[in-house]
Amino acid sequence: CFALSVVKMKTLSLLCLMFFFPSTCDSKFTFPLKIYTGNFNSSVDIDFSSLEKNESSSTNELSLATDPSGKVNFLQMVNNLQGDSGRGYYIEMLLGTPSQTMNILVDTGSSNFAVAGAPDPYITHFFNSKLSSSYHSSGMDVSVRYTQGNWVGKLGTDIVAIPKGPNGTITINVATILQSENFFLPRVNWQGILGLAYKTLARPDSSVEPFFDSLVRQTGIPDMFSLQMCGAGLSASSTSDPLGGGLVMGGIEPTLYKGSIWYTPIKEEWYYQVEVLKLEVGGQNLNLDCQEYNTDKAIVDSGTTLLRLPHNVFNAVVDAIIATSLIQQFSSGFWTGTTLACWTKGETQWSIFPKISIYLRGMNASQSFRITIMPQLYIQLVADVDNSLECYRFGIASSTSGLVIGATVMEGFYVTFDRAQKKVGFAVSTCADDYSNTAMPVLYIEHKLDKSRPNITAVDAQYWLSML
Repeated sequence: CFALSVVKMKTLSLLCLMFFFPSTCDSKFTFPLKIYTGNFNSSVDIDFSSLEKNESSSTNELSLATDPSGKVNFLQMVNNLQGDSGRGYYIEMLLGTPSQTMNILVDTGSSNFAVAGAPDPYITHFFNSKLSSSYHSSGMDVSVRYTQGNWVGKLGTDIVAIPKGPNGTITINVATILQSENFFLPRVNWQGILGLAYKTLARPDSSVEPFFDSLVRQTGIPDMFSLQMCGAGLSASSTSDPLGGGLVMGGIEPTLYKGSIWYTPIKEEWYYQVEVLKLEVGGQNLNLDCQEYNTDKAIVDSGTTLLRLPHNVFNAVVDAIIATSLIQQFSSGFWTGTTLACWTKGETQWSIFPKISIYLRGMNASQSFRITIMPQLYIQLVADVDNSLECYRFGIASSTSGLVIGATVMEGFYVTFDRAQKKVGFAVSTCADDYSNTAMPVLYIEHKLDKSRPNITAVDAQYWLSML
């Protein structure tokens, strides 16, 4: 058993700003894409006079890695992503002949490659299939519904190249989006979506070969990819997208992670479905039946912003955070995602929030490992107000469609999707090193033995502030 650690709550000045998210669409079958754009209502007059600022106390070289077959090098794929968890991570792609440049959202929770095929108020440009001599229409209608948003369009084929990806061009299935609802959103800089999941999720049916299947078949690269996403702690109200990380196609780049990669088996090949064994808040087991965590499914999805938990699990996590941290000044709206919590800039009280651990089954059925996130990941900066306040949202939400390990968690790790060996791996990401000279989190990893289950190895990947 684990001792319950109670952190004494510091005095803080707290301001709540109300904001509202678009409603989600109900469907019997949905993909869990849910991107938060950082918009909220700040037009009301706010009195900041009650906020008093407290007194404040005072390169590794890149290795040229290649896969064993020598068919691809990963150096050019490092830093080929831009974006953050709130607006999504995207990669530049060249589509058609002559090529048209598109920014494409990377989504491990769906399987269609789709691009805007008509104007939309929230995008700067779209793919004009009439200008591409290599485009061929199949004449087939296609539609996809996500947790947030949906689109309809036409299916066809064309050639695509990735400037910072495998060399050459390949022929792929592509849907041109002609109508959409709550899919293209304000403040995002992508014009399409790259679904990297399995063909079972492809629409209109599984006969439509997904992008990554086509890439592996036509280039011969290994059937795996890995993701590093480096936007943790960046405000969603920022006007420009930061350098966001890397999508390594065909293998693993050793310079993007520290320590070992810990693997969990893929239970079923549709989403990247995994098995969650238990959750801890502040070192305290929630003591829920493991079926509660895996009801419907538990998946790893880069296209979902938040850590999404089944209703009962979500309520247990919130109750445990409140009990562990003795938090009394937060309204219920903060936990449900309708209220922002704001602190005087530089005075965010990270110490009042506990760490959260997710236990995943290991490749050996008698073993497991845990990934632990600190509050710097799940309490998300979404706005800077008048350069005097930093406003945050709760990065965990209730879900009606299973548990989703979204970008909120993935940003702390280098995540590998080994489709050939049917496993997903987690290692400590090196992108936190970029923040070592600031107040941003830094990662470390430590190995522990779970004494309550002698055959289980527990691995912590924890966040801490470099100034502490």
